[in-house]
Amino acid sequence: MITAIVHVKAAVDRIPEIAEAITAIDAVSEVYSVTGEFDLVAMVRVREHDELADVIPGRLNKVPGVLHTATHIAFRTYSKHDLEAAFAIGLDDGF
Repeated sequence: MITAIVHVKAAVDRIPEIAEAITAIDAVSEVYSVTGEFDLVAMVRVREHDELADVIPGRLNKVPGVLHTATHIAFRTYSKHDLEAAFAIGLDDGF
């Protein structure tokens, strides 16, 4: 699984509608409204790198009101669940 984090500048008066339209794209798992330089952050998950071209410039960038995007590709994922499992390896409840 390939994860891309897409920062989105959006027309400020249309952020909720733009977020909903981006969320409707199949490869988009979540969209967050954020503070700072960008208005939204979209999490895109695909199986192949080639699919990113279909999803990001092919669909997400074409959502009316999307003004600019910056895409970051994740090369490793860390999550609370993964870290808890790693630290629990070999430990016995009797400790």
